[in-house]
Amino acid sequence: MPTKKSSDSAASKRTAPAFRLPFTTVDVVIFTVLEESLCVLLVRRPSGASEPFPDKWALPGGFVNVEVDATLEACAVRKLGEKTGVQSPYLEQLGSWGGADRDPRGWSATHVYFALIPAEHITLEKGANAAEVAWFDVDEILAAEDLAFDHSMILATAVERLRSKVEYTSLPAFLIPEPFSLPQLQKVYEIVLGRPVDKSGFRTRMLAADFLVEAGYLDGLSNRPAMGYRLKDRNAPVVFPRTFGR
Repeated sequence: MPTKKSSDSAASKRTAPAFRLPFTTVDVVIFTVLEESLCVLLVRRPSGASEPFPDKWALPGGFVNVEVDATLEACAVRKLGEKTGVQSPYLEQLGSWGGADRDPRGWSATHVYFALIPAEHITLEKGANAAEVAWFDVDEILAAEDLAFDHSMILATAVERLRSKVEYTSLPAFLIPEPFSLPQLQKVYEIVLGRPVDKSGFRTRMLAADFLVEAGYLDGLSNRPAMGYRLKDRNAPVVFPRTFGR
């Protein structure tokens, strides 16, 4: 009969992986609208020769913590909360990127989510692995193509996904604080899409989609008070039957 020590050793050999495991991270592309621009939250990586991409700006994220993250989405929610303090934004999985060359520390895979939040009343936090954290104009960052890792490619994919879905969904409503007027919501649509939207057609579509509830009149927008609205359901956007016409 084998000794206890031999038995433990055999069990260890059975459970040990037969191959090297990749680094597993979650990154979050956090969008908001600031000063009439679509913006993304970036963190500056620490300096130091041992750091990958020192002093470069990057998307917020980090390693999956198997002790606290039950799922990839749970990790994304945790990372979002650490940087913004927001716990219940709109969050959607964007995709996964992996390879032997994307991180100089070794083979890595990242699972990416994008989040939509209103910027008002948010206090940004640097965190343990970020020297700075700030909002940046999306189009300027895309033109520079100078983010750490493969984050420029990831950001471009996220912007393409967002702008394509805005053509036929109510996603921009997650970028504006409640309550909001229809002209305010239309402005956010136009900022994200980068082009004007027909006013009469926009109002008709928003009200016909039945995803808004009246929240009383808003003061200070113009000489005539405008009706304010809130979302009926913050768990998912509404899908429109057709896209916005150009």
